[in-house]
Amino acid sequence: MRTIADQRAGRRPQSPSLPVPALARLPRVRIGRPALLWWGWAAALFLLYATVSARRQALVRTTGYDLGIFEQAVRAYAHLRAPVAPLRGDGFNLLGDHFHPVLAALAPLYRLFPSPATLLVAQAALLALAVVPLARQAARVLGRRPAHVIACGYGLSWGIASAVGFDFHEVCCAVPLVSYALEALARRRWRRAVALALPLLLVKEDLGLTLAAIGAYTAWRGPRRLGVATALLGLVGSALEFKVLMPYFNPAGTYAHAANLAPAHHSWLTTVALAPLDAVRPEVKATTLVLVFAPTALIALRSPLALIALPTLGWRMLSTNAFHWGTAFHYTAVLMPVVFAALTDALRPYAAAGDPLARRHVRASLATVVAVTLVLLPSFPLAQIAHRSTWRTTPHIAAVHALLRRIPDGATVAASNRLVPQLTSRTTVALFPTFPVHWKLYATDGPIPRPTAQWIVYDRVPPESWPYPPGPWPYPAPRQDREYALTLARYGYVRVAEADGVSLLHRRG
Repeated sequence: MRTIADQRAGRRPQSPSLPVPALARLPRVRIGRPALLWWGWAAALFLLYATVSARRQALVRTTGYDLGIFEQAVRAYAHLRAPVAPLRGDGFNLLGDHFHPVLAALAPLYRLFPSPATLLVAQAALLALAVVPLARQAARVLGRRPAHVIACGYGLSWGIASAVGFDFHEVCCAVPLVSYALEALARRRWRRAVALALPLLLVKEDLGLTLAAIGAYTAWRGPRRLGVATALLGLVGSALEFKVLMPYFNPAGTYAHAANLAPAHHSWLTTVALAPLDAVRPEVKATTLVLVFAPTALIALRSPLALIALPTLGWRMLSTNAFHWGTAFHYTAVLMPVVFAALTDALRPYAAAGDPLARRHVRASLATVVAVTLVLLPSFPLAQIAHRSTWRTTPHIAAVHALLRRIPDGATVAASNRLVPQLTSRTTVALFPTFPVHWKLYATDGPIPRPTAQWIVYDRVPPESWPYPPGPWPYPAPRQDREYALTLARYGYVRVAEADGVSLLHRRG
């Protein structure tokens, strides 16, 4: 029955997710020293992520696109300037590429420690922090041992591994926010969940859709007005960022990635009608959709919390950019808290049932989670920590570091993509050969402007391919070699030094 207070406040009765008898049987989980469980996992995962990232930077496996770009933006914030990133184009304000003012929060730390390692360590800390609410909620409703499985599954999941294995990205700031918000949703602390999710609007433009999904869930399972208001705020916030804010900051006056949102067919009506089919073809999309939930043995799909993954999965599968469809890069990181929070929620009724069959179901489900995690682990970047090559400095890497030390601080430099993050903390860097041209990321077949930097450092040795396709980037190797020869022949540069396929040029005069 509704109470008089409920009737006066206009609140709907909230039905519990479990029947009353089941709620009465919920076990009083004794988890001992609880903080040691989840903070211990956070510390261990932080050390793992930071080690993998640091070794990638030391072995010249990081890239200008994207670590170098983000470091230029944070470096500008640290000196109280607009986040202009020369790597993204001459005078390009990075808020016109993606809307991520949250990066300014890293500026004080970067001012103290001006290095790309600062960004990589911050990312490792943020990704590791997200395990705390996941393990805490699992310990609360499932017990200590299941909480260890949830923490391990999240920490070693391929979505997090792919983010750690490719530079730094603003989405790392969203992962703990989503994780804490999901814990609040599971505990029916609706206002806390919304408050934790609101900063998503400052992380990236598409995350307003995730905020809207959290609002929709709140309206469905909790206070309707709060949920509807949150959903509208998320939708309106994303729309303003796409249509107003990013075009305002973009030197070209447009949304930089509008090509990704182009209709897949000759009309919008046909595109909308065929969207369900387009979301699973080509087959790489279907594979990714399965792999997103595979770490939980697909059990997460039983929980309504899994619906919060729909906005991110939707825009990725319907994008025209093939990079969004697969398992590489950072695009899946924000989904991993959703998946594992949904797993805990899906197992909760069985843990509360108390009968032997239900307990066996929980144990079998968690054993499957561990098995899937271990099977997928070698195929993704966290496994690099066990590779012998991760701990060996090759003659090529030694030659790179020796040549880069000859470039003075404060110089202007054009560098190959893999060499850029070795220079961004102490010089002004652009890509060699020049990219992008007139701020256009997808135009790589036109003429390339002449370089104007004081120094050029060019690496003709093919880099390790993951996660890019094999070969150099952004231009094919023959074209890059032609641009290098043209630079020596016409533009007044002389070769200062060369070692193991790496050339250092300086402009005369």
